[in-house]
Amino acid sequence: MDSHRGYHYLAYCSVGIHRNLGLCYYCHGFCVCDYSVDSLEKRKMNLTNYDEIRALLARHGFRFSKSMGQNFLTASWVPEQIADSAMLDDKTAVLEIGPGIGCLTEQLSKRAAKVISIELDKTLMPVLAESLTGCENTEVIFGDAMKLDISKIVAEDFKGYKPVVCANLPYNVTSPILTKLIGCGCFDAITVMIQREVARRICAGAGDSDYSAFGIFVQWYMNAEILFDVPPSCFVPQPKVTSSVIRLTRRSEPSAEVSDEKLMFSLIRAAFNMRRKTLVNAVSSNLPEIDKETFASVLEKCGFDARVRGEALSVSDFALITDELVKK
Repeated sequence: MDSHRGYHYLAYCSVGIHRNLGLCYYCHGFCVCDYSVDSLEKRKMNLTNYDEIRALLARHGFRFSKSMGQNFLTASWVPEQIADSAMLDDKTAVLEIGPGIGCLTEQLSKRAAKVISIELDKTLMPVLAESLTGCENTEVIFGDAMKLDISKIVAEDFKGYKPVVCANLPYNVTSPILTKLIGCGCFDAITVMIQREVARRICAGAGDSDYSAFGIFVQWYMNAEILFDVPPSCFVPQPKVTSSVIRLTRRSEPSAEVSDEKLMFSLIRAAFNMRRKTLVNAVSSNLPEIDKETFASVLEKCGFDARVRGEALSVSDFALITDELVKK
């Protein structure tokens, strides 16, 4: 155990002296109990087996936290397929957020050169110390991913590797975490499991019922595709919703050219804050500094009906409207 940029972490590649001495993770001394390093390595756990999960959590007195959105996988094909979808190799370093008990972490460790997992719940510290025994290319940082400097972690720990993200994201913070991961510009590929409803919003196009401001933001920077669904029966406890695994790959350039990106996203947010209103009325209500008549004339000049709603417009349409508005 050590500290890393102000947070506790487990560095499995640095427990060599414990490994050589056969020390126990629990009594921190010589022992021959079932939890010594040597014993743990000999009986590798199945981290998706329900009975083994229950026993592992019971040994450490762990209780699920609803506020953290904790659901652990009980179907081995899921973490295997997620890790395969991330297209990892020995030149790749992976950032994982929310490892849980480490079933996906274990699969990532087998495929990538290095894995750094960020876990908010410090009560999982002894659980992960046991479950990830033998994953010597893996580190777990205990801290809040929203507060950590992701760019700094990548710069310091992923030197010489291609950085990617692969994770089963906590559902209650999916949008802010994805916004941060995309915005930092460090990752060309992000493969994550999220709620199917959110996945559809991210991948939807103009005119779709799932089309959203967040989806436009993601698609501005990334190509997005849904890879496969995961039913609630694959988790413990079972969530009330189906999950989807999506892959985001960074565009070489934004999906359209625009003179004022900040203004464009302000128009998009205004449009979807009141998506059932016309774009003119939505912008007038949310951005009072933009004159209503002026904006209506901008739409007309761009070839759009004054009654058009924002949900009917593509990213390129919003870029066109923004450029014309800048000229006024």
